[in-house]
Amino acid sequence: MKKTRKPGGGRKKLKPEYDAGKNLKEQMKSAVVLYDSEMSLQAIGEELGLNPIKIRKLLIMAGVYESEVAEKVKNTFEEYRETQNYKEAILSTANILNLSKASVTSYLPYKKGVYFPSTAEKEKISVGPERQRRYRAMKRWRADLTEENFWGVVLAYAGIKFKTYSGLPFSYEIKKGRNGEYTKELWIDRRENSKSLAWSSIVLALKNIKGEVVDRPKALGDIRGVTYIYGMFYRFALIDVPDEVKEKMGRPKDRKNRLLCTEVCGNMCHN
Repeated sequence: MKKTRKPGGGRKKLKPEYDAGKNLKEQMKSAVVLYDSEMSLQAIGEELGLNPIKIRKLLIMAGVYESEVAEKVKNTFEEYRETQNYKEAILSTANILNLSKASVTSYLPYKKGVYFPSTAEKEKISVGPERQRRYRAMKRWRADLTEENFWGVVLAYAGIKFKTYSGLPFSYEIKKGRNGEYTKELWIDRRENSKSLAWSSIVLALKNIKGEVVDRPKALGDIRGVTYIYGMFYRFALIDVPDEVKEKMGRPKDRKNRLLCTEVCGNMCHN
């Protein structure tokens, strides 16, 4: 006589206490902490007992690992993924970039993991990776005050809330062109109809910083969109503002105590 199978029956897990998702999340957190302390992928792998390639995938999944190859693989894969399934998109990406399938996979987050930043909406991504990305961009710029590194800071702060001289909140977005690269143009969402802010205007205002305290936006020059640049520079700790203005603009939580304006003007603005 055949026995009736009980609901929930079947083969028991060998390790019922093992949770793959939880384990992956813990590994990711540990990898991010060590990576933030500037350890190499190899060193992190040795510390956690993991392959360096897995460490890289964990850091990509956390949204803190950045490289030209990783960015190119992600963008190409996501483009193919719009019309192809996962495996087909992997193969197409490998062919177009002249990489092996294994190499492509190594530069993508885990398919089944804690989260998939490359396809998730920005609002749904954990604030941790976003904060880490901003921190690392600012750290690179402080170490090497070049225009390229400053652009990296501006990119990292896209979507973050700023305030103007009068205390009005705003944020900006940066779009990509047909070639997949970011355009050097910021789109301010202060009003219903977004207005653009040219990167050249930001660089010009950067060169016009005179001293730490900048009493009003126009002190940075008669530049289109300078009221928004003023708010950005204050948040970036490039300038300080009068005390009465701070009451309207606030004091950003991630603002450093030491201003950078003297250092920047001496090393970048007047080159």
